Amino acid sequence: MVSASKEMAVYCFDTLVAHYTGDVPPPPGFESGTFPLFVTWKKILNGGEPRLRGCIGTLEARCLFTGFKDYALTSALRDRRFPPIQAREIPNLECTVSLLTDYESASNYLDWEIGKHGMILEFTDPNSTRHSATYLPEVAAQEGWTKQETVDSLVRKSGYIGPITESLRRRFRITRYQSSLYTMHYSDYLAYVKRTRGVVPVLNGKC
Repeated sequence: MVSASKEMAVYCFDTLVAHYTGDVPPPPGFESGTFPLFVTWKKILNGGEPRLRGCIGTLEARCLFTGFKDYALTSALRDRRFPPIQAREIPNLECTVSLLTDYESASNYLDWEIGKHGMILEFTDPNSTRHSATYLPEVAAQEGWTKQETVDSLVRKSGYIGPITESLRRRFRITRYQSSLYTMHYSDYLAYVKRTRGVVPVLNGKC
């Protein structure tokens, strides 16, 4: 069983750094495979709580090599909720890589565990518009949400702006899943690169 690893987070940092330096990123230091995956970037300033800067992935299985390479950049540069990450921000970033596993159909919208399950929400609203959205397993616990608060937030994430009634909630189709994840801060990435390669990347601070 493949688990999220330090080397996967290193590869995501390598990919983002190479985007700004123009270098070719080193080859990945982990075995290939196919998994649904996500890449999450957060920014930490002055010892504060990490703030989300981008999180995009795929719920379909992808080759890990191309998947992490693609989503490291997509989540950093093309998450519509945030401006693209700039080179000068990279020293303040942490990267979390997630591999998604154990997909199961939930019996109802509360049939999942906070801190254990992520969710894929699908439903059709009263105007016959289809909606879908997902939260990774760690989101509800990090936000301090109850199950209903998590589901209602996910409804808003899906783009639905109408009233959230119990009747609507009974229409929800929930697929729950679990994940393996690994988080690395840029300082740990630099230490890893220096230890294993003997050199560290130089960022010039351009946008």
